[in-house]
Amino acid sequence: MLRLNMFVLGLGFFTMDERASCQMFEESGVKWQLGLVVLYLWASGVVYTKDTSWPCPQPCQCNSRTLEANCSDRQLVAVPEGFPRDCRLLNLTHNNLKILVSQQFKTLTQLLELDVSDNLLVMLEVEAFLGLHSLRTLRLARNRLRFIPAGAFQGLLQLQLLDIRDNQILVLLDFTFRDLVALRRIDTGKSDLVFVSPHAFAGLTNLRELSVDRCNLTAVPTEGLRALSGLATLRFHRLGLTTLANYSFRWLGNLKKLVISHWSVLETLEGNSLFGLNLTFLTVSNCNLSVVPDASLHHLVYLAHLDLSFNPIRYVRGNSLRDLLRLQEFHLVGGQLHRIDPRAFHGLAQFKLLNVSGNLLTTLEEGVFGSVGSLGVLRLDNNPLVCDCRLLWVLRRRVHLGFDRQPPVCATAVQFQGWSFLDFAEVDLPGPFTCRQSRILNRRPQHVQIAEGYTVLLHCNAEGDPMPSISWLNPQRVLLSVIGRLRVLANGSLEVRYAQAWDSGVYVCLASNAGGNDSIRVSLSVRGFSHSSRNSLFMNGTQSFPSEVKTLVVAVTIGVLSFFSSVTICFIFMFIWSKSKGQLKHTATIEYVPRSAASTKNGGTGHVESSRFTMKLI
Repeated sequence: MLRLNMFVLGLGFFTMDERASCQMFEESGVKWQLGLVVLYLWASGVVYTKDTSWPCPQPCQCNSRTLEANCSDRQLVAVPEGFPRDCRLLNLTHNNLKILVSQQFKTLTQLLELDVSDNLLVMLEVEAFLGLHSLRTLRLARNRLRFIPAGAFQGLLQLQLLDIRDNQILVLLDFTFRDLVALRRIDTGKSDLVFVSPHAFAGLTNLRELSVDRCNLTAVPTEGLRALSGLATLRFHRLGLTTLANYSFRWLGNLKKLVISHWSVLETLEGNSLFGLNLTFLTVSNCNLSVVPDASLHHLVYLAHLDLSFNPIRYVRGNSLRDLLRLQEFHLVGGQLHRIDPRAFHGLAQFKLLNVSGNLLTTLEEGVFGSVGSLGVLRLDNNPLVCDCRLLWVLRRRVHLGFDRQPPVCATAVQFQGWSFLDFAEVDLPGPFTCRQSRILNRRPQHVQIAEGYTVLLHCNAEGDPMPSISWLNPQRVLLSVIGRLRVLANGSLEVRYAQAWDSGVYVCLASNAGGNDSIRVSLSVRGFSHSSRNSLFMNGTQSFPSEVKTLVVAVTIGVLSFFSSVTICFIFMFIWSKSKGQLKHTATIEYVPRSAASTKNGGTGHVESSRFTMKLI
């Protein structure tokens, strides 16, 4: 009755307010504020009156309009009883619940969402949720559960999302989730998980998304994932593995998105670690990869998005991604990228986005791409870019390229340092974006002679802008590498170690940069030992060994002498020891029973005599 009077009073007030509204506004703003207060009280009274017709257990608050019961932060130690049967949402968060008993919610047959997060739960009894036939979402995050018994989720035939993050779960037992036939997403992040049983996920034929975060697994639970044949998205965060083993995901043929992130010690993806997958989206970020794992990626012909950000990768090799025919996006943000080799993205006809911001790149040549016609977005920001002719193509195409509001910025030259690529006018080009052709400094003919067995350096110095790269060709015109007996040093010189007669010939030094190339020929002649010189060397000693040969002979001699000295000392010690023991017995008498005779005795045919023989010890 009191609430009805309040409603009438409020209605009467507003009727009077309408008749004299203009006068009241002009006389005082206080009356207008009073009217708002009365309106608020009237509305509150109406809502309260409406909710009191919907039963609600104390100390919870219920809303009949949203069909929600809110029992959050009420210091509850047990689940209240008496919730309306048509309740759709039940919030039990931030309480002190420690256990959910069997059939705890059996009357709430129409409940759609249950949130029991942020409690002290240590146990779920079997059939704890039996009766929740309509439940779609169950949240049990941030509790103290150590394990979940099989049958705890019995009756949740419509459940689609299960959140069990931030618990202390150690093991996922067999058939833990077998009753959740409609489940589409599980989040198990931030737990103490050390083992996943082979049949833990049995029955989850409709699961589409699984997230695992901050657990203590020592390997990817390959057999545990076997039941998830329909899984489309898999996220592994913050695992302590150093290597992703071969065939880790071989049963997940329908997986489309794989995210591996914050594995701080992950250094290697084995060659077949992704075997069996047909991914379109792959992220391996915030790990410790030092190279692009192209051997693991080559079979992913449907891959469209590849993210290797925040790894200490220093370079992308040419043709390393040529098998990823459908690749559209490549992200390597915040790494240690120093260079991207020519032809790195050749053969990728659908390539649209390259994001290598936040690295150590000084340039990006057009030859990196098979064609820049399809490229739509380029992120080169936060790199120490050298603005020369190698980046002129970016300026020419800036109208067609998107920089995501982060255009590249020149780090050199001094007069243009800090200039955005959008700051240059078309009429000013090429401007600073020019190069100076490579030029070899010492162009005098070089003829080097050396005796067989020695080491020699062939020098080649060049200048240009940008600084030229130096390479060498052998007399057969084969490019030499930085390893081997003949190798190219960091300063551009060619080292020939332990020169042999067949190393003789004309070598070519190539200096190249974006402005052009230069070359020079160097002749090497290796003198071999003749028969007479060899005799003279060994008999007369008029010519000394090369230092390397001397070292080898001395080492072998010392080793042989040490061996024979050790053996001699051992024999002497054994001889002295045997003499100190006095007279030794040199014969031994052995008594035995022949096998055939023993068999006869066991058969019960009579007494069998043993035999003896004497053995002389030497």
